[in-house]
Amino acid sequence: MSREPEAIVAAALGVLEQVGAVQADAILVASESIQVRVRGEEVEFVKQSRENVLGLRGFITGDAGLQQALTSTSDLSPEAVRQVAEKAVELARATAGDPHAGLPDAPSTQALADLKLHDPADRPVKVEDRIDAARVAERAARAVDPRILNSEGSDAGSQFSNIVYGTSKGFIGSYASATHSLSCEPIAQVGDERQRDYWYAVSRSLSDLGEPEEIGRIAGARAIARLGAHPVDTCEVPVIFEQRVAASLLRQLFQCTSGYAIYRGASFLVDKLGEAIAAPSVTVIDDGTIPAGLGSKPFDAEGLPTRRNVIVSGGVLENYLLDSYSARKLGAQSTGSAARGVGSGPSVAPTNLWLEPGTQSLEEIVAATDRGLLVTELIGAGFNPVTGDYSHGAAGHWIEGGARLHPVEEVTIAGNLGAMLCEVDHVGSDLLWLGRIGSPSLRISRMTVAGR
Repeated sequence: MSREPEAIVAAALGVLEQVGAVQADAILVASESIQVRVRGEEVEFVKQSRENVLGLRGFITGDAGLQQALTSTSDLSPEAVRQVAEKAVELARATAGDPHAGLPDAPSTQALADLKLHDPADRPVKVEDRIDAARVAERAARAVDPRILNSEGSDAGSQFSNIVYGTSKGFIGSYASATHSLSCEPIAQVGDERQRDYWYAVSRSLSDLGEPEEIGRIAGARAIARLGAHPVDTCEVPVIFEQRVAASLLRQLFQCTSGYAIYRGASFLVDKLGEAIAAPSVTVIDDGTIPAGLGSKPFDAEGLPTRRNVIVSGGVLENYLLDSYSARKLGAQSTGSAARGVGSGPSVAPTNLWLEPGTQSLEEIVAATDRGLLVTELIGAGFNPVTGDYSHGAAGHWIEGGARLHPVEEVTIAGNLGAMLCEVDHVGSDLLWLGRIGSPSLRISRMTVAGR
């Protein structure tokens, strides 16, 4: 970019107002990324990309409220910016008015926090270093056991972004961020039986990513542990969710606490604020201010400061997550939870969402289970946020007498998320972040396991 990003955003806002927008915002995202995949010692691909994209949103006054439209461009010349600004206002005239549309009522004046979202020492990333990390993970996985004969590959990636956001109400803010990842997916084989599993890590800095050998070792051990898997008879037993899959329950809980689901009546948690909706051991928090958090950011997609939001406290539903639009629909205030892409308007998304850990290790939870299922992978999608009905294919390990007896596959676990939350009777101490949603292991005292 030949001009400073903040200057481009400020100029775009000025043009939007010149061509008729009564309110406007603009977001400029500059990003570059590297992704590699290694299988064995061979490099399967290397991808490198760089882009600068500007998204504009213009509001005009209509009879029934503000009308809005969005446009975007990767051409940042003044002429191109004027053209997409004019197009945004033109398109807005063709949309319906909405009394709840518009920017937040007041721009943030809060100083932007440095959340340590990138490490300058990581620039530039050498492609060779990322290839080497993937190769090390591959070798470590294959060294676990001679039965690991192949793999789906090990991937390493790095992405750097600079985000500038501004509004016609006087807010302009920017921040830089980075994410680095490494994954490994080995295949174990005995005779005609083949089993795969995977492990990965994600972090804001390369120094926090962890050793490639450890990622490969864990992935290899998990693949070996699945050999000999078979279904179990249909039964109703306690089900333990390992950390990696327990995070999916929080993702579904988020679906049901998003302001959009609430005002549309598309959640079983409508009108449940202040009520017990989970076991007392369940406390769920969303916090966008955690230093180096994978979902952290100093301000949301409407320029409001991110914050700590307690969603569930001791089993009681305390808050929904809201942006300014869903907040207006519900007669509430934004929780600083707006997110958006360059070519889309704001919606609600979690920042760093987690279940507060308990005091038991996963092995202690297993030992406390006389008979049940430890789930290590979920397959397919089967969740209805309106009713809470839940059903997923699953794989894992069967437990007898407080010990893992054999691996399990080709079963389905089913229940209702509302009942499942109330029946959480063990919460582990092993909080794990593999993305913006983190969870410890947990046990649900009773679920249906459908097998043979």
